[in-house]
Amino acid sequence: MPRPTQRLILPLLVFVVGLAALGAAAVLTLGPQPNQATASVGGAFTLVDQNGRTVTERTFLGKPHLVFFGFTHCPDVCPTKLFEISEVLRATGDKGRDLWALFVTVDPERDTPEVLKSYLGSFDDRIVGLTGDRAAIDAAVKAFRAYARKVPLKDGDYTMEHTALVYLMDKDGRFVGAFKLDRLPGQAAQELIQRL
Repeated sequence: MPRPTQRLILPLLVFVVGLAALGAAAVLTLGPQPNQATASVGGAFTLVDQNGRTVTERTFLGKPHLVFFGFTHCPDVCPTKLFEISEVLRATGDKGRDLWALFVTVDPERDTPEVLKSYLGSFDDRIVGLTGDRAAIDAAVKAFRAYARKVPLKDGDYTMEHTALVYLMDKDGRFVGAFKLDRLPGQAAQELIQRL
């Protein structure tokens, strides 16, 4: 007749092996993954620029570029950010002539290509306005993990809440990080030039 300790060895061994496997799975699943956060920002889109041309994320490959979500009826945040982006692009001088900044509307019902073209005429000509139908815009917002929501106003009009982050994408269209505009334009421009 086997002793009680011998009868416990096999179940205990199975338990220890199972616990080790569970621990390894937890480390692999929950542990830090290289580029996990950055890899999931950005992606495929098909939109229309301010000249009526269809563009995709591939149109802007080859150079680092900025991406900003906003809308032309925005009273303060959007024009301020676009002015700051314009100043940074101007500060890149000749070295940054091929750089782009994408202004993706979150209000495609009002922001047609013609409206975007007129609106962006006040800013650097390297800022490309992008619009599309609601489904295409929603897909772009989702791909960039941005936020946009229509907010009704009292008079029947509406405004848009939206992400105010400026995304820096590398030459391969991968998300690098949030691009800081709260510094001198020359300093921000230097970051873009270093990524060329």
